[in-house]
Amino acid sequence: MEAKAERGAQGTRAGWLESLAVYLRKDVLIVILLGFSSGLPLALSGSTLLIWMTEAGIDLKTIGLFAAVGTPYTIKFLWAPLVDALDVPLLGRLGHRRGWLLLSQFLLLAAILFLSSLDPAAQTWLVALGALLVATASATQDIVVDAYRVDKLAVSEQAAGMAGYVAAYRIGMLASTAGVLFAVTYFEQGLGMARLAAWEAGYKAMAVLVVVGMVTVLFASEPARSRHPAPEAGESTGRPVARVWGAALGAFTDFLQRDAVWVVLLFVVLYKLCDAFAGAMIGPFVIKMGYSREAYAAIVKGVGLAATLAGGFVGGWVARQMSLAASLWLGGILQTVANLSFTVLAMSGLSHVMLGIAITIENFTSAIGTVIFIAYLSSLCRNPLHTATQFAVLTAFAAIGRTYLSAGAGWMAELTGWPLFFVVATLTGLPAFVLLWWLQRRGHFSSVG
Repeated sequence: MEAKAERGAQGTRAGWLESLAVYLRKDVLIVILLGFSSGLPLALSGSTLLIWMTEAGIDLKTIGLFAAVGTPYTIKFLWAPLVDALDVPLLGRLGHRRGWLLLSQFLLLAAILFLSSLDPAAQTWLVALGALLVATASATQDIVVDAYRVDKLAVSEQAAGMAGYVAAYRIGMLASTAGVLFAVTYFEQGLGMARLAAWEAGYKAMAVLVVVGMVTVLFASEPARSRHPAPEAGESTGRPVARVWGAALGAFTDFLQRDAVWVVLLFVVLYKLCDAFAGAMIGPFVIKMGYSREAYAAIVKGVGLAATLAGGFVGGWVARQMSLAASLWLGGILQTVANLSFTVLAMSGLSHVMLGIAITIENFTSAIGTVIFIAYLSSLCRNPLHTATQFAVLTAFAAIGRTYLSAGAGWMAELTGWPLFFVVATLTGLPAFVLLWWLQRRGHFSSVG
């Protein structure tokens, strides 16, 4: 009996060691570092920019409308066929995916530097243009990183890759939220810089971090199945325009022939809406409540980082242990209910402890939901010829909630007040559950799980 228990314990330890060892494989490590690169720019045209604008005295309604600068994330499928069909001149010598990665990162570096040179108070709409350029370069990078991850990782590495990718993605976002706020405070208070100059320097520091992705690409290897993609029957191999058109037509035709495709796309739009609707106003909410910039950054950097990492790896474990449908239910419920922690915070008054609890709950549950959601999107991309385009379509639909459906969050916050606003944000999660139930009843997950 004791020998049997010992063998069981040894088997458990071996299982855990095997689960941990996968994160040390080169391809998984490359994907994790690319996750950091993908997460870095999102807040620079989103939540961090909104805090900068709040401090510059921009009204909440205008701040809320700035969610629309995320439009490139919703229409990136329009140029994703370029990524699937064409090589980048000169940089393409490194490989099809790697060439596109470097190009998008060079564009991202330039866009962040441009945005850093602007004044939100005096150049509000030029700031909107700068944020739009950052979002466009970021969306292009996302197209290539998603395709690289799906094409490069073996089936046995996908769950670990997704968990590590999401954790690193959130660390990238942390660098461009808490990292920027700490940097701005240091430049302003420690070095005596004017506030505008401090913000400009903080954004320039983020531009430097784009180099992390560039170096990663140099150490990466091209996915075998994206080196010389063979065309499908009916697709053109001639002129570039014809190749792009053939890639786009093949990708969309393949996808639109699937069962219940429009319901699937609507579900993709709505699954993370509750996260996006509340998230659009969390930064302004914290500042308006009277918390200091550095206190908010410290909490996000400390407990928020730990919660994000834990949530990412828990999400990866859930994705491996549970069915796809069950994990989507679990992730959806957790990330929806988490919004109520900010209602409690709004009713508690100024409390750093409650702020820490709310940030912890939000980061932990959001990371779980995101890993599971990415696993679902990856399962829908079955054809390696169209990985970039199809994943771009799916993530573009997912961005509709963050970009357009959340654009009225500022107006809603002014109308309802903060406690009720986060209740409304929680209710935005309900339509996704109806669609999830319908898809499960139809047997959708048996064909993709």
